[in-house]
Amino acid sequence: MKKEYFILRLHDIGAIKFGEFTLKSGHKSPFYFDLRDMISHPELLSKIAYMIVDEIKDSDFDYISGVPYTALPVATLVADILDKPLLFIRKEEKAYGTKNDIVGKFEPGGKCLIIDDLITTGESLIETAEKFKKAGLIVDDFFVIIDRSNNIKKHISNIGYNLHSLIELDKITEVLKENNRITVDQKIRIKEFTKKISYENKPGKNLENHLTKLLKAKIQSKKSNLILSLDIDNQKEFFRILQKTAKHIVMLKTHVDIINDFTPEFIVRLKEFAIKYDFMIFEDRKFADIGNTVKKQYYGGIFKIKNWAHFITVHTTPGEGILQGLFGETNNRSSFLLAKMSSAGNLMNETYTRKTFETGEKYADVVSGYICHATEKEKLKMLKNKIPKGQLMLVPGVKIHSGTDSVGQQYITIKDAVESGADCIIAGRGITEAENPEIAAKMYKEQAWKIYSARETSI
Repeated sequence: MKKEYFILRLHDIGAIKFGEFTLKSGHKSPFYFDLRDMISHPELLSKIAYMIVDEIKDSDFDYISGVPYTALPVATLVADILDKPLLFIRKEEKAYGTKNDIVGKFEPGGKCLIIDDLITTGESLIETAEKFKKAGLIVDDFFVIIDRSNNIKKHISNIGYNLHSLIELDKITEVLKENNRITVDQKIRIKEFTKKISYENKPGKNLENHLTKLLKAKIQSKKSNLILSLDIDNQKEFFRILQKTAKHIVMLKTHVDIINDFTPEFIVRLKEFAIKYDFMIFEDRKFADIGNTVKKQYYGGIFKIKNWAHFITVHTTPGEGILQGLFGETNNRSSFLLAKMSSAGNLMNETYTRKTFETGEKYADVVSGYICHATEKEKLKMLKNKIPKGQLMLVPGVKIHSGTDSVGQQYITIKDAVESGADCIIAGRGITEAENPEIAAKMYKEQAWKIYSARETSI
């Protein structure tokens, strides 16, 4: 099957659409590709598989994988034609049996070619490749049916992969124009749109609310991106450690509900410290209920958190209503959403994390960023790349040495956290349980700031 005929057939079955479509990024696109319905056209599906085979038959690989779901039927046919073993990564994490995310038999050291239907940013391909590499496979090459990007191949090459495509967007618009399926004006608008959303020019405005700006300014003025997690349960010890560490931190993370001898004077003194030592207050309440309930928890009770905490943490499990309940009556406070926690075995899968970023982008006036953790630098970098422009990534579980404690808290080093994109690191027991908390806080601050400064200068 010639590529021209293939393009026309995709247009015939509605896999290529033109008009105005709202993308996940919020952009209004003049075109849209949806190849999922190919599975209902077996003749077309089979011919696509043979076209791919013609392109890759001389390549060096031992296994074939398709990114679920759209590319998986095509990859299955390609594997059958070439008599190559098929592998794929489960889209949903398996929580029972072997809990193995990779389906199929393989030997470590083998090469795997990954097939996907489309590419715009390459995130799904890169994530798939990283999972295979972690299991011991080698991944050098990606193959996509349609490359709808604007020069994503350069970015893919820079991070160590080769991108191959069956058809590029320019070819599609050329064929459709020649066959009177689109107008000259449509072709021009499509070209302009792809330039607008290229990898080098990420879409979206800068989503800094006023408290995000204030925190960023404080990071620069104090030359510190250290957040101290002061999980101490009595006032005397709490303020003893704070007295020694306050000048080194940009923000203090509290758990007010663990203070055994809490009195309203605790808040008065805390606010005085914040003013004297120029840090912000971050109450790690982790709100996670319906809007009406969290509103009462935030505004009322004995703690009245809204009156003194600049930031709070929020789970997105209840949906957008939790942010509406918390901030419906205030615009002078902000939050950080839990996107990936640092506890072993947590249930925040990729879908949850993606939805959390989408919610935070929508409510950027009351969301300053995200709590993200990963024990591997590449995974943390991928999280950073998904965060909307202007919002921050705070990384918890930071210590001098990586590891896991007795109750499942996983730690990442200062160097790995900041090099992977952390805007602020959150450190607790590494400082509070040190023989000299003041010296420990100074060391954390200086190490993190040195790496952060070098990273920001190189951008």
